[in-house]
Amino acid sequence: MKKTSTRLADGRELIYYDLRDDTVRDAVDRRPLEPTVTTSEVRRDALLGDAVAVASHRQGRTYHPPADECPLCPTQGERLTEIPDSSYDVVVFENRFPSLAGDSGRCEVVCFTSDHDASFADLTEEQARLVLDAWTDRTSELSHLSSVEQVFCFENRGEEIGVTLGHPHGQIYAYPFTTPRTALMLRSLAAHKDATGGENLFDAVLERELAGERMVLEGEHWAAFVPYAAHWPYEVHLYPKRRVPDLLALDEAARTEFPKVYLELLRRFDRIFDGQGGRTGGKEGAGEPPTPYIAAWHQAPFGALEEFDGVVREDFALHLELFTIRRTSGKLKFLAGSESGMSVFINDVPPERAAERLREVASS
Repeated sequence: MKKTSTRLADGRELIYYDLRDDTVRDAVDRRPLEPTVTTSEVRRDALLGDAVAVASHRQGRTYHPPADECPLCPTQGERLTEIPDSSYDVVVFENRFPSLAGDSGRCEVVCFTSDHDASFADLTEEQARLVLDAWTDRTSELSHLSSVEQVFCFENRGEEIGVTLGHPHGQIYAYPFTTPRTALMLRSLAAHKDATGGENLFDAVLERELAGERMVLEGEHWAAFVPYAAHWPYEVHLYPKRRVPDLLALDEAARTEFPKVYLELLRRFDRIFDGQGGRTGGKEGAGEPPTPYIAAWHQAPFGALEEFDGVVREDFALHLELFTIRRTSGKLKFLAGSESGMSVFINDVPPERAAERLREVASS
């Protein structure tokens, strides 16, 4: 992997990640951009103890542009985009409309490929490995910022999720605090460790699932399963079999196997609704649109963990959570009164049946 850092016309950082070491990246951003002005601030909810990012400048962000005006495609002639070069493998840049900025953290965009009509599932294993390397590098770099306590790499796919740009891409949020969801995991981890005399809760969950009926896909170094209490109609958790706290700690064997396992998992998600008006691949085609999903990496915070008694970073287990809000063909799972009002999820698809379906759609 070759890494080349440059600056866009408004001063934001852009980084190329290339498969070839001899690739030269010297294209200049020719757009007449003014310096980016953000209004992001983080406010604490006194009753719930969580945080809300208030970012009014995001109201003006780019919204569903036509394909020939996509800002994430490479620059071509006088069609100038966020990426100054005429091609790229993987590129990361500071978001022009960040939810978090300055002392409130940082937001970055990750473009997985220059092919506007592709999806992550269409990548080769070599390309997917490059994305993994980019996620890892950004986790390392962002963890050294004084304002950052937790790094979150994720992908939103599909208009149903709220995606406003159709180009295959994800994001990285660098939070100035430990997120509420991670804090819940750490509290459960601490309580289980105390109650069992030191047993690790993540290890116990993985061991149980490896021997159970909710397994979806298993490699030598990775395991994917539908969790016992899945919140979403189709939800899969992907764990490295050797517990590590973050992407930085993955060994080479796990990194090498990851693309094959993850691409197969994404392709199965695109086949869940086959025979129900669905379609069979990542690129545009007939039938129902691609399965909308969120893919979210959970990594240990880099900040202090004193409030979680007896827990250290190494107790946390890196894992990816992949889920769709589609519950059946043409129908979405909406977060209504119980979910949005009280954070109590109601799942219409039994996790065991979801796992069975994801095994059924395995590629030949």
